[in-house]
Amino acid sequence: MKFKTLLFDVDDTLLDFQLTEKKALQALFQEEGLALTDEIAATYKKINSQLWQDFEQGKTTKKTITETRFSLLFKQLDKKVDGKKLGQKYRYHLSQGHDLLGNSKEIIQQLKPNYQLYIVTNGVAKTQYQRLDDSELRPFFNDVFVSEEVGYQKPMKEYFDYVFERIPSFDQEKTLIIGDSLASDIQGGNLAEIQTLWLNSSKQPADSIIKPTYEISRLDDIFSVLEQ
Repeated sequence: MKFKTLLFDVDDTLLDFQLTEKKALQALFQEEGLALTDEIAATYKKINSQLWQDFEQGKTTKKTITETRFSLLFKQLDKKVDGKKLGQKYRYHLSQGHDLLGNSKEIIQQLKPNYQLYIVTNGVAKTQYQRLDDSELRPFFNDVFVSEEVGYQKPMKEYFDYVFERIPSFDQEKTLIIGDSLASDIQGGNLAEIQTLWLNSSKQPADSIIKPTYEISRLDDIFSVLEQ
């Protein structure tokens, strides 16, 4: 068997984070009696995305993300809000979202008998655990590694060192990471010197620096990679 251990990202790999984020924002704004326009939603996504990129590069903390993203958003709307409070409310709504991405659950069920399966995620621990439980995915995984608990985040090599040390009979050459993010999943796998599978469902252009070992556009295609 070519691979023994499969490391799966969560958001936009197994769970539909785009849909979950949209529902959570709508719920938060409705709760606050505010109108959520497409423009505001797009501005939020831009701010949030930049904050997470900074986090992956070690430039900011997860606490800063969760407590300031709404302050930054409403600052652009000339409104002052309690960013920490809104962040807490938003994370509650986010934790309720556990929409599966395609037939990801069936795929994981098929993989379970033949592989060691692990979750590797940069998300907020409480939120991710609840979403994995509610989606009924968690029982299929040997363990879940959340950056908040690890103390390091993808793509840092220290994050992967922590993970590898906790996988029984770990074989680096028979390990594959599967994720949608070039910056965290694929770059992280490259730094950790394991093979990588990029789930490029949005058909992003290739990167000249961060190169995956394999690339697929649908998670179903993982079998063609594993059976090569």
